[in-house]
Amino acid sequence: MYKNFDEIEYDLQRLDLERKIALEELKGLKQEVKEDLSPYNWLATSISIVKKYGMLYLIKKILK
Repeated sequence: MYKNFDEIEYDLQRLDLERKIALEELKGLKQEVKEDLSPYNWLATSISIVKKYGMLYLIKKILK
Protein backbone atom coordinates (compact mmCIF):
# COMPACT_ATOMS: atom_id res chain seq x y z
CA MET A 1 0.00 0.00 0.00
CA TYR A 2 2.55 2.60 1.09
CA LYS A 3 6.09 2.41 -0.21
CA ASN A 4 7.68 4.89 2.19
CA PHE A 5 6.99 7.26 5.05
CA ASP A 6 6.66 10.24 2.72
CA GLU A 7 3.52 8.73 1.20
CA ILE A 8 2.07 8.16 4.66
CA GLU A 9 2.90 11.71 5.70
CA TYR A 10 1.38 13.09 2.50
CA ASP A 11 -1.87 11.18 3.08
CA LEU A 12 -2.02 12.28 6.71
CA GLN A 13 -1.59 15.93 5.71
CA ARG A 14 -4.24 15.59 3.01
CA LEU A 15 -6.70 13.97 5.42
CA ASP A 16 -6.00 16.64 8.03
CA LEU A 17 -6.74 19.37 5.48
CA GLU A 18 -9.94 17.60 4.39
CA ARG A 19 -11.03 17.40 8.03
CA LYS A 20 -10.33 21.11 8.56
CA ILE A 21 -12.28 22.01 5.42
CA ALA A 22 -15.24 19.90 6.57
CA LEU A 23 -15.20 21.63 9.98
CA GLU A 24 -15.21 25.07 8.34
CA GLU A 25 -18.13 24.03 6.13
CA LEU A 26 -20.03 22.92 9.23
CA LYS A 27 -19.34 26.26 10.89
CA GLY A 28 -20.76 28.00 7.83
CA LEU A 29 -23.87 25.82 7.88
CA LYS A 30 -24.34 26.50 11.58
CA GLN A 31 -24.27 30.24 10.91
CA GLU A 32 -26.78 29.88 8.07
CA VAL A 33 -29.16 27.93 10.31
CA LYS A 34 -28.83 30.58 13.03
CA GLU A 35 -29.72 33.28 10.52
CA ASP A 36 -32.64 31.28 9.10
CA LEU A 37 -34.10 30.72 12.56
CA SER A 38 -33.77 34.31 13.70
CA PRO A 39 -37.02 36.08 14.68
CA TYR A 40 -36.50 38.72 11.98
CA ASN A 41 -36.56 36.08 9.24
CA TRP A 42 -39.67 34.49 10.75
CA LEU A 43 -41.37 37.87 10.75
CA ALA A 44 -40.41 38.53 7.13
CA THR A 45 -41.70 35.10 6.10
CA SER A 46 -44.96 35.65 7.99
CA ILE A 47 -45.51 39.02 6.37
CA SER A 48 -44.85 37.52 2.95
CA ILE A 49 -47.40 34.76 3.54
CA VAL A 50 -50.01 37.23 4.84
CA LYS A 51 -49.52 39.45 1.78
CA LYS A 52 -49.86 36.49 -0.56
CA TYR A 53 -53.08 35.20 0.98
CA GLY A 54 -54.43 38.71 1.48
CA MET A 55 -54.04 39.43 -2.22
CA LEU A 56 -55.75 36.14 -3.10
CA TYR A 57 -58.62 37.00 -0.75
CA LEU A 58 -59.03 40.45 -2.31
CA ILE A 59 -59.00 39.01 -5.83
CA LYS A 60 -61.68 36.48 -4.86
CA LYS A 61 -63.83 39.25 -3.35
CA ILE A 62 -63.45 41.42 -6.45
CA LEU A 63 -64.30 38.60 -8.86
CA LYS A 64 -67.48 37.55 -6.98
